[in-house]
Amino acid sequence: AASQTQGGAAPRPAPPSAEQLERDRGTDVYSDAERDRYFVERPGSDYMVDVLKSLNVEYIAANPGSSFRGLHESLVNHGGNREPELLTCLHEEQAVALAHGYSKVAGRPMAVACHGTVGIQHAAMAVYNAWCDRAPMVILGGNHLDAAQRRTGVEWAHSAQDCVAPIRDFIKWDDAPVSLQHFGESLVRAYKIATTAPMGPVAVVADGHLQEADIGSEPLQVPSLSATLAPRGDDNAVREAAKLLAAAEAPVIIADRYAHDQQGVQQLVALAEALQAPVVDLRGRMNFPNTHYLYQGRNIVAQADVIIGLELNDPWGQINTVRDRVHREAERTARPDVKLITIGVGDLFYKSNYQNFQRYYGADLSIAGDAQATLPALIEAVKRAQPRASRSKLDARASRWREAHAARRNALLDSARYAWNASPVSTARLSMEVWNAIRDRDWALATESFITWPFDLWDFERHYQHNGGSGGAGVGYSAPASVGAALAHRAAGRLTVGFQPDGDLLYVPGVLWTAAHHKIPLLSVMHNNRAYHMEVMHLQRMAARRRRDVDGSAKIGTTLEDPYVDFASLAKGFGVWSSGPITDPAKLGPLLKEAVAVVEAGAPALLDVARLTSGVML
Repeated sequence: AASQTQGGAAPRPAPPSAEQLERDRGTDVYSDAERDRYFVERPGSDYMVDVLKSLNVEYIAANPGSSFRGLHESLVNHGGNREPELLTCLHEEQAVALAHGYSKVAGRPMAVACHGTVGIQHAAMAVYNAWCDRAPMVILGGNHLDAAQRRTGVEWAHSAQDCVAPIRDFIKWDDAPVSLQHFGESLVRAYKIATTAPMGPVAVVADGHLQEADIGSEPLQVPSLSATLAPRGDDNAVREAAKLLAAAEAPVIIADRYAHDQQGVQQLVALAEALQAPVVDLRGRMNFPNTHYLYQGRNIVAQADVIIGLELNDPWGQINTVRDRVHREAERTARPDVKLITIGVGDLFYKSNYQNFQRYYGADLSIAGDAQATLPALIEAVKRAQPRASRSKLDARASRWREAHAARRNALLDSARYAWNASPVSTARLSMEVWNAIRDRDWALATESFITWPFDLWDFERHYQHNGGSGGAGVGYSAPASVGAALAHRAAGRLTVGFQPDGDLLYVPGVLWTAAHHKIPLLSVMHNNRAYHMEVMHLQRMAARRRRDVDGSAKIGTTLEDPYVDFASLAKGFGVWSSGPITDPAKLGPLLKEAVAVVEAGAPALLDVARLTSGVML
């Protein structure tokens, strides 16, 4: 201060000496008094890791942040970076979406660490997807609640009185523990709530001061987890449903987020065969084999006299539709006398702000209970309710649906031949080339496909071969969720493939680096139409309704051209094997063979298949 008053320059601080550097690293010799004052022998974050290990959490995804630096260090040095293992992500949204895709394949939650206020806000969209999709995960939010202990500057801006507030409307439960024992009990409770039907994300704040404080001699216990069994539907209601189904002339089964595992798939086959009732799989999960003769398209709903919906998210949408063309109007698609039975856990837990629960429709019989857990009782009740004379009626139904299934399959194969040799590549040709490359292997389609051809042309028979969509339709889900799904499939040695929309990957390209860094084998096949094509169609509808330019105006603000994105180079930059852009369908087969070899060797690969040239949208 005196120097500045006299007009001189402020003295520069001397660089740290070698001795000071050694002391800062904790490697110098300290006195007993200094050790007691400075060093932490039993940090609180070690206990936090012990609780995570007790829950058998296999991975924790995170973009590193100082608000959970204590936990990070404990995961590595105390926990040995094993169960849970840290997955380095380049954005919190990617970390959460990765956990989302993983949970649906692994059947258990992954943990995600989010740094303070900014980490929670970055993660919000992906958390909303998981909430809508009923996918469990445990979010650990870093925070520094005690203002008297915060460092100046960023630590204040990244702390909050309530750091979970931005996502509270779309998680099942959260807590901000004020002690380590409180944290342990809350984390176990959170895991239990996340995995209780209906499942969903939960959040627990891991206070930075608790992480870094010395436990000392404080007695701490790791609580034991008591898993909650899935609730079953009321026995009387199940018997009533069975009577309605057994008496029906044209029963139809609709499954959405129904099956938890292969047992659920097999149970649905048993119910369908007991009734000889066709199944419409809405693909919220892989519920029913598309090779089975009772697998049918949604058009059959119009002829049903009794519909049973399993974990339906949108009952109204199965009975009605909204035509969004020049005229926007609702239209009933089911028979006026159809009876609707629903079994599911959706009504057991709702919140009011976000409207993911869809339009209300009053079912004739609504049964609260996990559909898969309820199905064994329903199957037995259906068999008891069927009259002995119904065998011929059931045989006639079976014959009709076998013919319909074969005819539908042949019609789809015929349609797939259209523009087979076109350049750019047709979506049907792309789907069949990928199928030919993987069909003889133990394969899985990682996430929802904006290309519907695989569900018509591939053979889906195992539950793990498809795990449903994003839930909330938030862009930026597909790429990281595919990586998470591939991580879960890796232990079983499965070949994981995903059709990757171009707009979706541009939200979260950094997840390619995570896949390369952690050696997660995933084949990403770009569905690169070089536009946000759904928005193109929305603008076309608006222009048509207003009698304005339909084609030219719809491309402004929606297309990804001038310049086109070079996804092959983007992937190479992140360390992922890649090739493209591919416009010649004849090149697909050989390049897919190369890509599959890369994935089977344990690394990710990406093929950029372009579907737009010369400004022509296909």
